[in-house]
Amino acid sequence: MAQPKKNPGLAAVLSLIVPGVGQIYNGAFLRGIFWLIITPGFWIGSGGMLGWICHLVAAYTAYDYAERLNRGEIRD
Repeated sequence: MAQPKKNPGLAAVLSLIVPGVGQIYNGAFLRGIFWLIITPGFWIGSGGMLGWICHLVAAYTAYDYAERLNRGEIRD
């Protein structure tokens, strides 16, 4: 049975708003939990300087993961 296609743009936006939610949308729950935990740590630990980097990386990885899921490179 074919897996429904994921929207990479939606995954990226979700992770940009709340890091990890885009990964959860993609079905990568452990990746999502990782970003949900690590991003606040970077915000707090760096006084806000590295939090933006985590947000951007989380959004990019959610987008890339959805693209690879849609191409069939990743099976869950």
